[in-house]
Amino acid sequence: MEINYQKTFSKSLNRDMEYKTYGTEGRGVLVFPSQDGRFFDYENFGMIDVLAPWIERGQIHVICVDGIDGETWSNRGGDCRSRIELHEKWFHYIMDELLSSLQRTPEETFIVTGCSMGGFHAGNFFFRRPDVFDTLIALSGLYHAAYGFGNYHDELTYANSPEDFLANMPEDHPWMQRYRQRRIIVCVGQGRWEDELLESTRHLDEILCSKHVPAWFDYWGYDVDHDWCWWRRQLAYFMQKVLENEA
Repeated sequence: MEINYQKTFSKSLNRDMEYKTYGTEGRGVLVFPSQDGRFFDYENFGMIDVLAPWIERGQIHVICVDGIDGETWSNRGGDCRSRIELHEKWFHYIMDELLSSLQRTPEETFIVTGCSMGGFHAGNFFFRRPDVFDTLIALSGLYHAAYGFGNYHDELTYANSPEDFLANMPEDHPWMQRYRQRRIIVCVGQGRWEDELLESTRHLDEILCSKHVPAWFDYWGYDVDHDWCWWRRQLAYFMQKVLENEA
């Protein structure tokens, strides 16, 4: 497969940002790293190996972006407003700079995925921009802003807290119809280190059910831990289902 490393200057963040792409053909798959992770982690933990057959057949190409969680969601001792403002700049870097430069047509949409904190980012980006993302594969994510910001609330933490903004979104909101036309896959294990994530996933499940938004919530077994060995299995399983439906 063709692999490319890129470092480009972000106007939103006023810094260089790195990313890596795998393949050049087929559907674009945007990947977020896990908490405090880097753009190269997906490859290092064997996830690109899982996707390699589809990349080599030209069915998908993968875009692994860099995160800044250490300055935002994980930096709990920092000023909350500054942290969420920085996260929002990163959101706009991804949407307005990176993805817009990679879109082959203005109408092109992407699959979005990630594990753990990457699962949160995938879900957050999907639910904020269902016009750009048509498929979500979120693995072991947690979907509310309280995880990083505790009792602090403002309009930006709300905009980045899917459990909150989806619960309050009216059923005639334009995004609701978009959601119903998209593929939503949310998976979590029930083993070690998944407790808080399992609770959040169940709550998101309840919210989407109440809004009559079809979604596939898949709860794996009590032996399924919060770990890469399980995320590799889950990614292979769900990506196959997604691509089979598109064939």
